[in-house]
Amino acid sequence: MITNEELTLEKYIKEKRKQTKDPICAYIYDLKQLRDHAAAIKNSLPSFCRLYYAAKANSDQPLLETLDPIVDGFEVASEGEINKLVAETEKPMIFGGPGKKDREIEAAIHSNVEYLNVESFHELNRINYIAKQKNVTVPILIRVNLSVNISDSHLRMSGVPSQFGIDEREVPSFIEAALDAEFVSIEGFHFHAMSNNLDAESHVRFVKVCIDKTKLWRKQFGLSGMIVDLGGGIGINYWNPEDPFDWEILASGITGLRTEAEDLTLIIEIGRYMTAACGSYVTEVLDIKKNHDQHFAVIRGGSHHLRLPAAWKMSHPFRVYSVEEWNYPFARPEVLKTDVTVAGELCTPNDVLVRKEYVDQLRAGDIVIFEYAGAYAWTISHHEFLSHPYPEIIYVNATEK
Repeated sequence: MITNEELTLEKYIKEKRKQTKDPICAYIYDLKQLRDHAAAIKNSLPSFCRLYYAAKANSDQPLLETLDPIVDGFEVASEGEINKLVAETEKPMIFGGPGKKDREIEAAIHSNVEYLNVESFHELNRINYIAKQKNVTVPILIRVNLSVNISDSHLRMSGVPSQFGIDEREVPSFIEAALDAEFVSIEGFHFHAMSNNLDAESHVRFVKVCIDKTKLWRKQFGLSGMIVDLGGGIGINYWNPEDPFDWEILASGITGLRTEAEDLTLIIEIGRYMTAACGSYVTEVLDIKKNHDQHFAVIRGGSHHLRLPAAWKMSHPFRVYSVEEWNYPFARPEVLKTDVTVAGELCTPNDVLVRKEYVDQLRAGDIVIFEYAGAYAWTISHHEFLSHPYPEIIYVNATEK
């Protein structure tokens, strides 16, 4: 459901409880929060740095529609994402991903994809071959797996062996191969190296490394212009939301590199950091129990709706909305002033969203609100496991007033 109503989570819960006796389970996205946050990010960046949204974080149509007037473009990683964006926008796209199918390369050529990231020598040959058949020249960015690790981010795709990009030691020979390929043009380099980095100062150092490497290869091979695609990797501190990534340090750090950047154009692809805070996953507690001296709350929903905490073995940020109404004629199970593990309704011990976190009070019938659930949440989850009903999905504040 999409609504222009200024619907708060609390108001939704109250109204929903009047409408149905079924346990509450919903995703609620605040599009005004997303608009304001995206605009603040965009306005903080210098003119030589373009802002793209990484659609993989959440490609729901209302979110794409909200971001379209604000961002400079979109990063996509499949034909499906290309098709979603073609239907929504004329903004340019960058197509990445380590395993592109021929039909996806063709789809990129036929759409408004601005650059294709190239991940291997074989992929370079395939792109050049397909482009030759269509008699077009494809602009490419060479994805580089740097030889050094820049940060202690949660996930690393560069500076370590991975399926991503060209080993930095092979970049010179790759550039030579790309220059010999008649139907591609080297437009720059792509350096996406990490995911969920929380250290802004290390990210500034990473940006400087990307600029320096690009200038080195540009001079060495007589390349002109050059795009420096920094990827994304800006993190959400799920463990301590009160200590977030310091965006101001990164934005001012990039601005401070203006002279070193010379005539380079920087692109930053923001996904998780863009949309995480606009989404909340709202679920009702079905049961409270104690097992081997540990307290458990079982909710309507679980990792089939919100997979990230189970995948990362972490406690997802949450708060409790207390519901005083109790309609059963027997005692209401509860826990008071103790640690509780919040588990889902699935038949697996891996279905855990919160691990031994303190609560003042939590009862059956109360609502648990999982915050920062707007990115890598519903879209990455295994929805069909056990065939439970989907959560309701609601977008509020759809139109700017």
